[in-house]
Amino acid sequence: MIARLMIAAGVVCFTLPALADGEVQKLITPADKARLDKYGETRKTSLDEAKAGDAAEVKQLDALLAKPLVAFSDTDLTGNWQCRTIKAGGLSPLVIYGWFKCKVSDNGSGWTLEKITGSQRTKGRFFDDGEKRSIYLGSFSVNNDPAKPYGSGPQSDQVGYAFRNSADEWRIEFPAPYYESKLDILELKR
Repeated sequence: MIARLMIAAGVVCFTLPALADGEVQKLITPADKARLDKYGETRKTSLDEAKAGDAAEVKQLDALLAKPLVAFSDTDLTGNWQCRTIKAGGLSPLVIYGWFKCKVSDNGSGWTLEKITGSQRTKGRFFDDGEKRSIYLGSFSVNNDPAKPYGSGPQSDQVGYAFRNSADEWRIEFPAPYYESKLDILELKR
């Protein structure tokens, strides 16, 4: 009987999402850990610069960031999503791109995201980081080039915090991405 309980407990453990206090700490690169450590400062600087952008786009960004945060625990993110990238600070004060296609799946070890259209792509995994935030570790690629495994280097590695606003809206904020901006936000909606 004890052996059966231990096997059942092991099966349950393998189907739970990865926790920030475990696997993600083993996988995250020192450079990405440093980016997350400076997240608040980077975000503030980037959003301050974004205020100099097009007034209509600034209004869209402000509306997105003003939405209250809700827990990830009571939802299933799997399925197809519309997604768009917002670039704040850096080469331009603010750029909001059009909508593309993203897909979230769950292979039993947690949620994975793949941006499947558009020229700038991402593919990666989520790790629990509390009730209202997750950590995303992914890989940047261009067009149909295959995504490199996370940990391949600063030109492709991505790290960010994911926040959920409702059952049909959430976002990932990428501090200090390698290209173009100081903060990328991938906005997702159904």
